[in-house]
Amino acid sequence: MNNFNQDNGMQKRMLIMTLVVFIFFIAYEFLVLKPQQEEKLKQQEIAKQQKQNAAPDVATGDSMVQNAPTKDSMSKSINALSSKSIGKADIITTITTAKNSIEIDKLGRVAQVTLLEPKYKDEEGNQIKLFEADQLRPLEVRFANTDINNKAFEVAYTTTSSSVDATKQPQTFTLTQNIDGLILTKDFTVYPDGHYDLKVKTSQKEQFFITNGFRPNVLADMYADHGAYVKLNDGTMELTSDEKLEKVKSYTGIKFVSNFDRYYATVIYNFKNSMQISLMPDNNDNPQSFVHALGEIDFSGYMGPKNFNDLKALNPELTDVIEYGWFTFIAKPMFTFLQFVHSYVGNWGWTIVVLTIIIKLILYPLSYKGMVSMQKLKDLAPKMKEIQVKYKDDKQKQSMHMMELYKKHGANPMGGCLPLLLQIPVFFAIYRVLLNSIELKGAEWILWIHDLAEMDPYFILPILMGASMFIQQKITPNTMQDEMQKKIFQMLPVIFTFFFLWFPAGLTLYWFVNNVFTIAQQYSINKIFERQRAAKK
Repeated sequence: MNNFNQDNGMQKRMLIMTLVVFIFFIAYEFLVLKPQQEEKLKQQEIAKQQKQNAAPDVATGDSMVQNAPTKDSMSKSINALSSKSIGKADIITTITTAKNSIEIDKLGRVAQVTLLEPKYKDEEGNQIKLFEADQLRPLEVRFANTDINNKAFEVAYTTTSSSVDATKQPQTFTLTQNIDGLILTKDFTVYPDGHYDLKVKTSQKEQFFITNGFRPNVLADMYADHGAYVKLNDGTMELTSDEKLEKVKSYTGIKFVSNFDRYYATVIYNFKNSMQISLMPDNNDNPQSFVHALGEIDFSGYMGPKNFNDLKALNPELTDVIEYGWFTFIAKPMFTFLQFVHSYVGNWGWTIVVLTIIIKLILYPLSYKGMVSMQKLKDLAPKMKEIQVKYKDDKQKQSMHMMELYKKHGANPMGGCLPLLLQIPVFFAIYRVLLNSIELKGAEWILWIHDLAEMDPYFILPILMGASMFIQQKITPNTMQDEMQKKIFQMLPVIFTFFFLWFPAGLTLYWFVNNVFTIAQQYSINKIFERQRAAKK
């Protein structure tokens, strides 16, 4: 049983710990860049040169074990790709769907995907293109046999159609490559929504690998994860971030593999027949994904925005392509609920306001108890001080009388911390939703807020949030005795305002509205206690 000092100290430590955890998360997400020093890069490059080129075998449920592609085959394709940029003359098939334009080059790869929907434009007003020059392209094929692989990059494909119009209904076409008598065919079915089915087959039973390409490079920043994401048959997900893959990593029993940036992904999936894949590092330790095949393989693919409804329409499991980080278990259902509210509200900004109110209502009973406990502790402060002085030499009696005082008046020294503790996972779940949901990209709210996924350009919301935090702090009972702790807490509105300057406007809006309702709640409780005190006089 703890004495008063211990109880009060525990409360302070819990609150300080909560704030430290909160600030740590903010610093991790927003202030801690992921640079790698030049010396470290040199050491990594030396280590790479010393690695064995051959990848480890992959154990499968089949009787035949398939090996991962070797670095020899990788370097061949990279040289072929980087030695000459892909020009218009290299494009043999152009596919137009209702949502994108897909260009296939003479090596049977997806040279470029251009998003056609008006909302997908870059800062210069041009339609967004998913891929940059000199990067691994989707649907590139590598052969395990090095001789065949080398020849494959010297032989152009032929196509049954140079222009495919799939804007209104599915269309089919075939690519063919003749490698000294070894015939490789790619049979495509392309759909108006932009996804495709593909069957790849060789005339002889050769082992080959096909990739979904390097991730789109439209928006890869420090705030969101980007790299490769796989889903296994047991439902588990595994993320391999860029610059984190030091050696080949292989999987069996895969439902999909996605290489992605903040808002866009290129995905290969098969929910009927599981796949075997290998992730191989490029020269910067970024993951490159290869699907294993022996003689033939079929799967489906998607290259475009990680829009929840679009992915769900293809297959509900594909919504797992959207990665929310540590708080996925809260963030994913929260986004689903946000979409439900948005279907009625019609504006994402006001949807966030409504969500905040709903969360406050759900947490109201606990918040109310916490605020009441703080008020009671404030009223009991003189009596607690008396007990502390009276039993200063007998800690056991001091603790006993303190607990009796708490019990008699229904006060809980930890009650004020619990609502704040609960807010932390909710806050970061909303942060992840706003950060990774392309639906909020370009979503306007009022006047100056033209994109809830980006920072407030005029810092109005962060300043309002800081002011509301200051007011909330002023009207909230404070039982702290230590002057240094008081000064630290008085600085928190300024510190948090600084952090929120670069937060997405939608997240700042959530925290500001949350503060406003907390102020209203605290003000009402303060008035109730004032009336009770007046009645006792």
